[in-house]
Amino acid sequence: MKHIVVLTGAGMSAESGIATFRDSGGLWEQYAIEDVATPEGYRRNPQLVLDFYNARRKAAFDAKPNKGHVGLAEMEAGYKVSVITQNVDDLHERAGSTSVLHLHGELSKVRSTADPSLIYTLTRDNWEIKLGDKCEKGSQLRPHIVWFGEAVPMIEKAVEIVHTADILVVIGTSLNVYPAAGLLNYVRSGTPVYLIDPNDVSVHQPDVCFIKKGASEGVAELRNILKSK
Repeated sequence: MKHIVVLTGAGMSAESGIATFRDSGGLWEQYAIEDVATPEGYRRNPQLVLDFYNARRKAAFDAKPNKGHVGLAEMEAGYKVSVITQNVDDLHERAGSTSVLHLHGELSKVRSTADPSLIYTLTRDNWEIKLGDKCEKGSQLRPHIVWFGEAVPMIEKAVEIVHTADILVVIGTSLNVYPAAGLLNYVRSGTPVYLIDPNDVSVHQPDVCFIKKGASEGVAELRNILKSK
């Protein structure tokens, strides 16, 4: 069974109503990165950061997987499919994907500020974190998100997965955020690469098949292409 590795970014969930970050009108036009997505911003104003991620978390819980998410999950019937996502929502899992690695953390989880190994899962009925919400060791809970300036703990595992790909698919990412964008450098020579995005994406990779469509239409076209081969 061939192994398809899928690298997804914000464009994967855009059709589900999840706000993107870098596009026109995206979240980084509304908020300063250094205020809501860095350890320094959290130290300066933890309430602002908690409020920002509470809003993101509620939006993610309210969203539904789109046809692109579902299409990737359905591909597991004929392939081994590993999803590596830069997204912090759980739409891949809710669509039915069984192998999902989150590079940048997960909105549905929070962790201790004193002991990063203490991680807790929130629910649709219990989605807010507030100042004063503490772990069992007595330290404030924070979003289980990889902020700018922090290490990406899952990147080595992601490199291992990409290196085993028989087919690599990239969906809805600008490939501007490192180290995630550097994962393409670990694809074995001769591995087919498909890039699904309605926008122009610069990629320094030979023989890339560009599918200039959104996630739902793009995944449907990808499945047709793979069936014909």
